[in-house]
Amino acid sequence: MCITVLIAPSGLKECLSAHEAAAAMAIGVRRAWRDARIFEAPIADGGEGFTAALVRATNGTLHAVEVTGPTGAPVQAHIGFLGVGRARTAVVDIASAAGLALIPEGQRNPSETTSFGVGELIRAALDRRADRIIVGCGDSGVNDGGAGMAQALGAHLLDRNGRTIDRGGAALAGLAGIDLRGIDARLAKVRIDAAVNPHNALLGARGVTRIYGPQKGARPDQIDVLERAMANFAQRLREATGVDVANLAGAGASGGIGAALAAICGAVLHPRYDIVMRYTCFDRRLPEADLVLTAEGSLDGQTPFGKIPAEVGRRAAAYGIPVIAFAGRIGEGAEANLDHGISAYRSINTRPMPLAEAMANAERLLASSVEYTLRSIGGRILRSRIPSEPCAEPVLRRA
Repeated sequence: MCITVLIAPSGLKECLSAHEAAAAMAIGVRRAWRDARIFEAPIADGGEGFTAALVRATNGTLHAVEVTGPTGAPVQAHIGFLGVGRARTAVVDIASAAGLALIPEGQRNPSETTSFGVGELIRAALDRRADRIIVGCGDSGVNDGGAGMAQALGAHLLDRNGRTIDRGGAALAGLAGIDLRGIDARLAKVRIDAAVNPHNALLGARGVTRIYGPQKGARPDQIDVLERAMANFAQRLREATGVDVANLAGAGASGGIGAALAAICGAVLHPRYDIVMRYTCFDRRLPEADLVLTAEGSLDGQTPFGKIPAEVGRRAAAYGIPVIAFAGRIGEGAEANLDHGISAYRSINTRPMPLAEAMANAERLLASSVEYTLRSIGGRILRSRIPSEPCAEPVLRRA
């Protein structure tokens, strides 16, 4: 009996990259099903590890760049260049310059954090003669609509007295006008493709401030203030550029950075998997699979709105292939994923434990959870998809 398992996890935030998660899951599969054929297809969703994943998948190059971090202190970020295609394509991810993981818990305040470093990353790509820039949007610790990024690229954001406003989301409430005369002229000569979650709206009940603001440290009394500030920024962007970001799908990506990317940088906002899946073997290997395994840091009611397990489930469902999802945390509403191609889900934690302990042992916990789950189900439930002839030497493929 030969079972083919396709492993397609996201990273577990601040813990394991997508590649590390895939490797741990492969260990669990091989412990349970020694003769299984395994294909690893780790998937980056635009957040942490996005640049590194695309560089690795294309045999490209990675370059360290020091930029202004979300709290204003310098951080080591990176840009990549793909190893495929005729255009000189740079890749940057917002998480490396303005990610939540870069902000100590006691300093998480989206009223003050800035995306300035993202603009510096884009400028660094331009300095290295990029013809095209892919921007991975996800895992940000900011809520400034990309205002800081715009400032780093030469835009002047002014109050009613003509003075430059402060950085941070709250300062956008006092924005009276945007002067684009100083914007980096090279932006007009490059193609910018942003990989966004199209479900991320800029404003409203499902807008970036109300949905993700609390995760970034916003207190309840800050939410309305930040929402009004973002609405003001959207109006000023429309006045300066003619682009209506208030109703643009994906404009809320990464604390609203999608809005400034589209309006000020001329970026095209793409559903992120339209970009990501071009650089992974997932779609190519999916028809061969008998079982698909995926993973995410948290599986909950938000997962169907553009998260990797739901995208994996959607694609696998087209082939009738079962999908098991593993997560560090099973949150409220997780059962909704059963309507999006996920056959079953399981927490990797075997007992209650502090978050720090779970994160420190995530690799071992993930491998063990996969092993125990596969041992418990055996291969019988997959028999209808398993070829009758014996399998050749087991093959391990890495994306």
